[in-house]
Amino acid sequence: MIDRELDIQTADGAMNTFVTHPEEGGPHPVVLFYMDAPGKRGELHDMARRLGSVGYFVVLANLYYRRDRDFRMGTGEDARRIMFEHMNSLDRAKVLTDTAAMLKFVADEKAARTDKIGVVGYCMSGPFVFWAAAEHPDRVAAAASFHGVRLCTDSPESPHRYAAKIKAELYVGCAQTDSYAPPEMIEALDAHLRITPLRYRIETYLDTQHGFVFPKREGMYQKAGAERHWERLIALFRRNLG
Repeated sequence: MIDRELDIQTADGAMNTFVTHPEEGGPHPVVLFYMDAPGKRGELHDMARRLGSVGYFVVLANLYYRRDRDFRMGTGEDARRIMFEHMNSLDRAKVLTDTAAMLKFVADEKAARTDKIGVVGYCMSGPFVFWAAAEHPDRVAAAASFHGVRLCTDSPESPHRYAAKIKAELYVGCAQTDSYAPPEMIEALDAHLRITPLRYRIETYLDTQHGFVFPKREGMYQKAGAERHWERLIALFRRNLG
C-alpha cells in the first residue's frame, strides 16, 4: 500500500488529506471517504487502508481545515462542545466545495481511475454522500451512508430533497438504536426514496448502536455489524466501480 499525507487546495484554503491506494495494478477506482464528527484520525486511516487494500484509491480529507487542521477529539463536555461546533460549521456549500477540490485532485493522479467514483460517509457525513452524488450524478456511481444523521429533516438542505438527482446506487446502513437517527426519520426517508427512481437499499443492523462500525468506539463497536458493513460496502463498490 502507498500512504500519503498532503494538502488539497480548495477555494477556502489548504485541506489536509490522507490518501491510500495499492502499489500495483492501477489505475484504481476512486473512493471519497467523508469523516465522522470526531475528525480525521488514525482509526479512519486504518479504515481507508482496508478499502484501499481491496483495490481502491481512497481520499480522506480533514473537513474541519477551515477551523482546525489538527483537531483531535478529547474527553469531557468541553471537548464535545468543540466537536459539535466544528460539525455544525459544515453545510452543503462547504461540502460541495471540498468535494470539487478532491475530484480535481484525483483527476491528475496516475494511480486513480476517475470515470466512476464511490463515496462513503459516517454519522455526520451521511448527508454528504447524498449531496455529492446529486451534485455529480454522472461521476458518482455508488454512495453509502452508515448511521448517518439528519438524512430526512425539515431543512431546505435535507439530503432527501436531492435524492431524485442521484444516479448512483445508494446504500443506507442504520443502527437499531440511534438517538441521532431515530426509526421515524429512517421511515420517512424510505417513504420519500420510494417515489424516486433511485436504486437504493436501507438496512438496519440488529443489536447495534450509533457508531457501531468504529473499532475504538468503546461500548458501541459491534464486530458482527462492523464486518457486515464492510461486506455491504465493498460489494456496492465492486458492482458499480469494478
